[in-house]
Amino acid sequence: MKNMPIKKIFTFFTLIILFFLPLSASPVFSESLDTSQGTLDNINKQLSDLTDSLSKSVAATKPLESQLQSMTKQIEGIKQQVVLVEQDSALKQKEIDAGYKDLASKEEIISRTIRASYIKSYYDSPLLILLSINDIADITQALAYERAKTQEDKAVLTNIALAITDLENKKTQLEQEQKWLVSTKANLDVQSAKLDKIVSDAKAYQSEVSAKIAELSAQQQGILNARSGGFTATIGDSDQADDYNASIKGFRETAPSGSFAVFSFGAYTHRKGMSQYGAFGRANSGQDYHTILKAYYGKDTSTADTGGTIKVNGFGDIDFETTYLYGIAEMPSSFPVEALKAQAIAARSYAYRYKKDGTSICADEGCQVYSSSKSANPPDAWKQAVDATKGQIIDGVTTFFSSTAGGYLSTSGWDTTDSNGGGNFADRAYEKIAGSPWFYKAWYRKGYSNTGDTCGKSTPWLSPTDMADIVNAYLVLTHGDGSETSRISPITTSCWGGNPYSIDELRSIASKYGGISSADSVSVTQGNGTTSTVTINGVSMNGSDFQKAFNLRASGYMRIPQTGFAFFNIEHK
Repeated sequence: MKNMPIKKIFTFFTLIILFFLPLSASPVFSESLDTSQGTLDNINKQLSDLTDSLSKSVAATKPLESQLQSMTKQIEGIKQQVVLVEQDSALKQKEIDAGYKDLASKEEIISRTIRASYIKSYYDSPLLILLSINDIADITQALAYERAKTQEDKAVLTNIALAITDLENKKTQLEQEQKWLVSTKANLDVQSAKLDKIVSDAKAYQSEVSAKIAELSAQQQGILNARSGGFTATIGDSDQADDYNASIKGFRETAPSGSFAVFSFGAYTHRKGMSQYGAFGRANSGQDYHTILKAYYGKDTSTADTGGTIKVNGFGDIDFETTYLYGIAEMPSSFPVEALKAQAIAARSYAYRYKKDGTSICADEGCQVYSSSKSANPPDAWKQAVDATKGQIIDGVTTFFSSTAGGYLSTSGWDTTDSNGGGNFADRAYEKIAGSPWFYKAWYRKGYSNTGDTCGKSTPWLSPTDMADIVNAYLVLTHGDGSETSRISPITTSCWGGNPYSIDELRSIASKYGGISSADSVSVTQGNGTTSTVTINGVSMNGSDFQKAFNLRASGYMRIPQTGFAFFNIEHK
C-alpha cells in the first residue's frame, strides 16, 4: 500500500489544474454586456467566443474525466485496503491486550518460580547434597531430580521472557502501523479533495460559460423580437393544468435541474369563433352575453323563428328548442350564467342552418354534441340559459366554438383583457383567468383524460439528452434524405412499435448537420398565436418544424396537440 502512486496522482492533477487556469482566466468574462448599446454583431462575436471556449473546455474535460474516474477508483481501492489494515490492527491490539492480561494472571507463578530458583541456587548445591546423603543411589537420584527441576524452572522463565519480548515487538509494530494509517488517511483525504476540486472547477467553468451563452442568446433574441414584431412569452406560476405533472407549477417544483418541458397554449382546437373558457373569464369579469358574442363573432344577436323540429342523426325529428337545445352537452352547467347564455345562442345559431335547410345534423364533435339523457333531465342553469335566449341567433356567421384556444383566435385575435399579445399575454388571457385546465399544459398522456396511459413516461419532462435528441431529429428531418429520416420515431416501441434510431444512432447521423449531444439553453419567439422560432444550443428552428420533430420523436405520448398551427413554449429549469 505504501508503494501506491499517490505522489504521481497528485502531480498529474496539478498539471490538470494548470491546464484549466487559462480557461478560467478567459478575457471573455471581463467584457461588460452593454444591453443598451449592444448590437447583434457584438453579441454574435461574444457568443462565438464563449461557444469556442465552452467547446474547448468540454473537449479537454471529457478525456480527463475517464482518467479521473479511474484514479478515483484507485484511491477508493487504497481506502478499502486501509480499512483492512485498520481491522487487522484492531485484532492485533486485542491479541496484545490478551497477552498482557495472561501475563498478569501468571504474575504469582513467575514470582514463585524466580524465588524458588534463587533459593535452590543457594541451598541446594551439589556439594551439600553429596555431604547430606550417604547412599550413592540416593545421591544420584537427588542430583537428577534437582537438575530436572532447575531445567523446568528455566523453561518457564524463558517462555515468559519470550512472550514479553514478542508482545513488546508487536506493540511497537502496531504503533508504527497506526502512525502510518493516520498519515495515509490524511493524505488520501487531501488527494480526494483535490480530485473533486479539479472536476468541480471545470464543471463550474462550463456552467458559467453556458449561462453567459444563454444570457447573450436571450439578449440576441430580444433584439430580433423587437425588430420582427415577435415576443418571448412570460409565464407565471399556474397549477391550472388538470394534471400536476403537466402544469408549470409541477415542473418548476419537482422536475430535476436542467430539465425541459414543452407546454402548449390550448389543445386540440380549430381556434375559430368562441372560446368557452374565454366566455367563462369574460362573464366573471362582468361582461354580459351580448358583449361576449360580439367579442368572438363580431356581431350582436338577432331574432328568428326557432320553433318546430330539427333532424338529428340517430334520433330523427325532435323539437328544436325544448329537446335538441336542452341536450347540447358542450359547456358545463357550472359555468357563469352569461357564458351559458352565450353558449346557448352559439349552439342555436350553429344548428339553425340545418333546421332551416331541413338537413340532418350529427350528434357528436363533428357538429356539436347532443345528449339525449341530458335533454331528458337538463340542469336548471342550462335550461334557463336556453329559455332566456329563445329565438336569438347570430345571423350570417358560422358560430364555431371550442374549449380552449390558447389565448388567440384566428377569427378575433388576442383573447386578452386588453385585446393585445406581448410577453405576459398569458396573465391577461381570459382562458387563464377562467382557470382552463388546457390553457398552458404539457401533454404526455394518451387522449384527453388526466388518467390516460403514459406509455411508461410518468412525466412530460425531458432531460438535456432527450431535448438534444429532438434537435437532432429536426436536423435529420430537414437535411437528411429518405434513407436517414425513415427511422425517426419514438424510442418507446412498447406503444409505437417500429425500429427507431437509438439516441446514439440519431446523434451520429445528425453530427453531419451540426447535431448536439446535450441541451442546456433555449429561447422561443412567439408571434400572433403561433410559435415563430425555437433556438436550442444555437440551433434555430421554425416553430412548425420543431413541432413536427417533437411529435415524431418524443417518447411516450408527449406531443404538441395542435393541427395547422403551432403555439407552444419551452420551459427550462
